[in-house]
Amino acid sequence: MSRRELDAAGITDPALRAAYSECRLLNARHGKSYFLATRLMPVERRSAVHALYGFARWADDIVDDLDRRLTPGERDRLLRRLESDLARGLRTGESDEPVVRAVADTAERYAVEHKLFADFLASMRSDLHVTDYPTYADLRAYMHGSAAVIGLQMLPVLGTVVPREEAAPHAAALGVAFQLTNFLRDVGEDLDRGRVYLPADLLAAHGVDRPLLEWSRRTGRTDPRIRAALVAAEALTRAVYRTAEPGIGMLDPRTRPCIRAAFTLYGAILDAIADQGYTVLHRRAVVSRRRRAATAAAGVVQLARAHRRARTGPSATRTSGGALQRKGPVR
Repeated sequence: MSRRELDAAGITDPALRAAYSECRLLNARHGKSYFLATRLMPVERRSAVHALYGFARWADDIVDDLDRRLTPGERDRLLRRLESDLARGLRTGESDEPVVRAVADTAERYAVEHKLFADFLASMRSDLHVTDYPTYADLRAYMHGSAAVIGLQMLPVLGTVVPREEAAPHAAALGVAFQLTNFLRDVGEDLDRGRVYLPADLLAAHGVDRPLLEWSRRTGRTDPRIRAALVAAEALTRAVYRTAEPGIGMLDPRTRPCIRAAFTLYGAILDAIADQGYTVLHRRAVVSRRRRAATAAAGVVQLARAHRRARTGPSATRTSGGALQRKGPVR
């Protein structure tokens, strides 16, 4: 399937094809929900999605260092090296690091704003020394770089039927909603890494602080105050989803099924958290295979309808987005 995606995107250089394939493997290994949704993208745009998310995953893995083999200083040096390598890749199109080469190629093909990558890496670096956020405003400032920019990077690849600046706030909100969902699902795992991403003021409003979370994680016991705080965090996250949702209708009809599927699958993580009694400190909430399959099937139906409309509908439909013609097909 990867070969078909690369052929459709007009990516012929063997080294570049290998770079994109590595990004695809990263996404398949780390992001089951979004990787499934990406299968609903037009085939010629999937490689670009894999490059953007593969790069984000690559940087995130440096920060998290799940095997704990690196000191904070070593991780900082790796991030700075990545930043330097990316700057050169964006400037020249060349890099010895396959993931950087692929994302630099995607940035050129789709005219992705370079500042978005700088903002992303700045947030990644803050994870090396910031371990909690006093207020939601503080967390939002972090999530601009760690999540909102991902939605903004994706927007040129997705294409829009409105001016891109009209869709941009919704795309940014969707990135934030996805990350808030991850924060809520991963409270226990993040706590093991010394981080609390739920805002301290939200927790304090329900009588919760870091020591109480650590006690619950350590003992496996629950507390009604923690549950109340998690319910509030879920409500906050769902409000961000409501802000994001109108943007789906602003996208190219052929990319809407992908984003609708991702929207549904990530929302289902919140459902799973609630269904399991908000026990995220003790076990990871997952979406069942049956629900993932049903969402994918619905997306396939939507995609088929979009293709039929594209073949039979009026030719005046305006789409903003798609790869630059000199390097790939305009869609």
